[in-house]
Amino acid sequence: MTHMQLVQEQKGDGVTFRIHALTHVIRYSVGNDGELAETRQMDGRFTVEAQLHGSGVLIEPGAFQYSHGNITANVEQQAKGGFLSRAIATAGTGESAFATRFTGQGKVWTEPTNKHFIIAESSGAKGDEMILDDKAFYMAQDTMQLGTHTHNSIAGALSGNGLRQPKLSGRGIFVVESPVPVSEVEVIELSGNDTLIVDGDLMLMYSASLKVELRPLVRGIRNALRSGEGLVFVISGQGTVFLTPTHRNLSAATL
Repeated sequence: MTHMQLVQEQKGDGVTFRIHALTHVIRYSVGNDGELAETRQMDGRFTVEAQLHGSGVLIEPGAFQYSHGNITANVEQQAKGGFLSRAIATAGTGESAFATRFTGQGKVWTEPTNKHFIIAESSGAKGDEMILDDKAFYMAQDTMQLGTHTHNSIAGALSGNGLRQPKLSGRGIFVVESPVPVSEVEVIELSGNDTLIVDGDLMLMYSASLKVELRPLVRGIRNALRSGEGLVFVISGQGTVFLTPTHRNLSAATL
């Protein structure tokens, strides 16, 4: 029998997000009288619940499972170059993307997945915008706006994240999809006097106020070949960076 266990909850203005872990209930006999006891084991899947109180939520197309209540759904076109659906708009193409918007009173549930989820909040203040990894956006309160950040460096066009990345701005709460649990996400605060160099595969999101350059770890083609490293993020300025250092790139590992 499958049940759910609440992992994280956060309330916003007119909306509440909850992350649930799917669990299996195992019953067994204890003692000589046949009394039953039970334990729950997580099966590695998670789902997100959005409870709407007259507000709205934007969900990545394809993630919806079911809704219950007085809720209206419609598809909205985002700004040109948006990245709400990685299935519709690929990195660097600039194609228009679409979001499924749910409004009203009730609950919306998403499909179970083996990926992890993290709920975050933005104040909407200038400089509080976040640049997300192409695969990170999952859900956001519809008071927020999802646009596109364009890297000006030529190296950015060659990176795994493409020339463009999704940019989330405005006041509200949102959910990002992570390859690792929230306990394994490393948060680094940059003061403006230091520089962070990191493999792009480990970047989950970072403050839009930061200056980011995508380039080879070492200068020069010959040196780059000798180092065995690809393109990296070179980050400076003031802001916050969210990394997934325990994430293993399976596609790269199997090459």
